[in-house]
Amino acid sequence: MKAMRALAGVAGVVLMGVGASLLRDVPDLTGVLVWLGGAVVLHDGLIAPLVLLVGLVLVRGGVRGPVRGALTVAGALTVVALPVLLRPGQRANSSVLPLDYSRNWLLAMVAVTTVTALVLAARRFTRRRRPPS
Repeated sequence: MKAMRALAGVAGVVLMGVGASLLRDVPDLTGVLVWLGGAVVLHDGLIAPLVLLVGLVLVRGGVRGPVRGALTVAGALTVVALPVLLRPGQRANSSVLPLDYSRNWLLAMVAVTTVTALVLAARRFTRRRRPPS
């Protein structure tokens, strides 16, 4: 388990290095800093409190963790997709946003819900199969 955590840490540091090296090509770093600051504020001020509140109010018992995880992933995907979701319709240049982003966002939400349901079903199944101690 320690090896996996160390490997994940090393991978994270390497990816941060890649991201930092890509910043050298950005002509205006203030836009990037504003975007990063907005992402932190949006996450810490809106997404995280809502996930915790919904998890606390709606869910009890052993399902709270997977539901909170699903809400976190759904919130992050929604924040990333929000710009294209709020501007539906045809573009003057169809190659700028060539995909059906609303449909793809909905498919991602269905995938998150399905994986969460499978995790919860697997937990319930393994709890029923354990012999009593």
